[in-house]
Amino acid sequence: MAQRTTSDDSSVQYSTAHASLAALGVHLRHLDLFGPIREQVPIAQKTVRYTPTDKRYAAFTALLAGAQGLVEINGRLRPDAGLQAAFGRTACAEQAVVQDTLDACSEETVQQLEAAWTTIYRQHSQGYRHAYLTDWQVVDVDMSGMPCGKKAALATAGYFAKQRNRRGRQLGRVMATRYREIVVDRLFDGKTQLNTALLPLVSAAEAMLELDEAKRQRTLVRIDAGAGSISEINWLLMRGDYVVTKDYSTARVRLLAAQVSDWVLDPRDGERQVGLVPGPATDYHAGQYRRAITRVAVRCRLANGQWGVGVVVSSVPVADACALAGLDPSAATDAPPPTRRARRWPTSTSMTSAEAGWRPPSTRISKAWASPSGARNASPLNRWLSRWGPWRITFWSGPNAGCRGGAPAWPASA
Repeated sequence: MAQRTTSDDSSVQYSTAHASLAALGVHLRHLDLFGPIREQVPIAQKTVRYTPTDKRYAAFTALLAGAQGLVEINGRLRPDAGLQAAFGRTACAEQAVVQDTLDACSEETVQQLEAAWTTIYRQHSQGYRHAYLTDWQVVDVDMSGMPCGKKAALATAGYFAKQRNRRGRQLGRVMATRYREIVVDRLFDGKTQLNTALLPLVSAAEAMLELDEAKRQRTLVRIDAGAGSISEINWLLMRGDYVVTKDYSTARVRLLAAQVSDWVLDPRDGERQVGLVPGPATDYHAGQYRRAITRVAVRCRLANGQWGVGVVVSSVPVADACALAGLDPSAATDAPPPTRRARRWPTSTSMTSAEAGWRPPSTRISKAWASPSGARNASPLNRWLSRWGPWRITFWSGPNAGCRGGAPAWPASA
């Protein structure tokens, strides 16, 4: 990219291979994004040619340019005069000088930097300005393994996907999902898992977003099974948050899945089935907050032919779950599903002659068609799931009855 800058009596033209990053640099200068760090994070270091702020800004620019470490400043940033000019710099310090400045930082400097980052996030983020009265704030909490050398800070043996016997660290993050923003991130040792990191991560995110009691009741926290134990879920519920997670206990998941009597084929994935876990979830408590817990079992075939099972635990009201999934919330109901002894699917014709000959495209519904009469009776649980929203189900009760997707057409008394 060619960039032209003009002084009093001359113009200079630069070229850079980082065209899009150069445009971002011009915008960041306009926002003065680095202003809070420049004003709130002093470093006691003598200035010869470059100030401590200049050297920190050089490290920041190098990271944006793709540097994996400060050693790449000399080969990636210093020769690129065009990129430096886009970020408002005419020259760049050598990498060893930048490293000396970072080495001069103390614990107090880190605390000051966190305060400056809080100021930057609140000034420029969409997540902080979220309209809680009109929509849900959705945050995701998760951990990512980061293998590193043995001498790195916090480096310990731990779990790292597809890398056995490695040392590294765990990076915990809380994201404002709707806006694709990282609210907070924290570095933990390699042995730390999500169940341990959940409390500090959520607490830091609530402080960053300034969540009070009213805002927490419009906040949906989504976490992986690593923090899906009863104690972690109850901790979030007692604080007023809404939760969507997967159950942590493998033994409990299998017991709950065994209680499901009606499995429904997922129309988006022919290898997956879902079913509502019956009965109340008495293990979960929300204190002063009223939370109805819904548990949905999900299973799919593994390579060895066995069922792989998981249970999704949700405290989100059904209508809101439909709205979050992009479905019509008016078709939802929070009423519990009727029992197995409720009236079955009506046998009256509810399809046109053109639709009467339709059959499921997959033979994986073979059990539904293998009965002597070749008919499938839709259970009340399946009808309730179709109103709940996440699954668009096809039900049959005879060769010429049923519904295809959408809202089922049964009498009001059914």
